[in-house]
Formats: sequence, structure tokens, C-alpha cells
Amino acid sequence: MFREGKIDGVVVRSLVRHSDKRGWLTELYREDEVDSAFHPVMSYISSTEPGIARGPHEHRDQADVFCFIGPSTFRVYLWDNRPNSVTYRRKMVFDAGEHRPATVIIPPGVVHAYRNVGSGAGWVINLPNRLFAGHGRKEPVDELRHENDPATPYVLSGEPQETL
Repeated sequence: MFREGKIDGVVVRSLVRHSDKRGWLTELYREDEVDSAFHPVMSYISSTEPGIARGPHEHRDQADVFCFIGPSTFRVYLWDNRPNSVTYRRKMVFDAGEHRPATVIIPPGVVHAYRNVGSGAGWVINLPNRLFAGHGRKEPVDELRHENDPATPYVLSGEPQETL
């Protein structure tokens, strides 16, 4: 049902780690490098244990700006579920994290999931462009969850693509 390849509107940007005797620093987000449609309005960090997946799910209106910097490595899965997209029904799979730090911009309508494929707990930072549950957490959550559907076409399988 899905074919492998890049998805229109998804941006994967390698991150640069600047290291010295004090430790390291990585810029995750710069307003001048991201289209204004994806500018964040909040941020959060999550920890995911080895072998555990989050998703697949999608948003109708929200875009996510995920930052995979480590520790650990994540296999990222994306499916273009936007009927009007030039890459409708395309799937991307790639690894990001400790050894390949990256920021991934995921537009609304792109189903997404990630699994910690490393040996330790891993952190993911998200800078979404919409508030979770709206102002004051009083609105419906913009999320279509697929992970509990036994007939879902969004299956976390496949090897990472090397053509990112």
C-alpha cells in the first residue's frame, strides 16, 4: 500500500554537535531555518525505554518538530496520509539520535511513529506548532491514534533508508 521514498513537506535536518572540554552544544531550532508554518508554540521532552515505540498517530492541524539528539537511537517511521500530497502513500524509515542527531519536521496529515532501537533510555524533544489540548488544555486533542487498531496499515517495519 505504501512505497518507500521521501515525503513532500517533511524536513530532516542533520544537527551539528559542537564539543569542547566543557561538553557539547547543539542548536535544535532556529526561526530563520524553519518555515513560519512550523514555528513552535510549546516544547516538551520525553524519555522512551529501549524497544518501546510511540505512535503511529497523526494530527489534522498540528505539525511536530522532533529533535533526536540522544542518548540512544530511534527508528523513525513516516507515512504520507494526505490525499492531496504529491507523495501520498509514500513511507520513510530512518534512524536518528545519538550517532546521527537530527531535527524532523512532520506536517499535519503525515502519520508518524518512532521506536527506541538503542540499548538505553532515549530522549526526544518536540517543538509543536499547536498547544496540546489548546489554550488552558480545554480543547479536543488534535490526534488520530492508530497504534491500537489491529488492521492499521501503519506497521513499524522496514529498514532505514540511506538516501535522506
